[in-house]
Amino acid sequence: MSRSTIRRNNLSATSVAPYSSDGDGVFRIVHPFHPDHGQQFVLVTTRQNWGEKLFYYSDAKGRLMSIPARWTDRVEPDPTTAISAGRSPFRLEDLLELTRLLSALDREATL
Repeated sequence: MSRSTIRRNNLSATSVAPYSSDGDGVFRIVHPFHPDHGQQFVLVTTRQNWGEKLFYYSDAKGRLMSIPARWTDRVEPDPTTAISAGRSPFRLEDLLELTRLLSALDREATL
């Protein structure tokens, strides 16, 4: 089996996502602050990096780009975001991380 055959098989295996709204191998960026918000791209491959699933795609200039899968329409919506129905722009995890960072800055400032 050639290297290209292995790669092609791996790509087809990773391009299936249960929550895709646009069909097999295609995703849309839904993160509101991403510069390509609302645009649709062809999924090249997926990788698990540092505990986060990333989607790789080619941008308009042909460069290989990556984006967290959670910023696309190919994953289940965050439960907090779904329950808040747009009323809260922040997730609990993000607010807790912000609190931790601010506390660390405050401790450094008092030293």
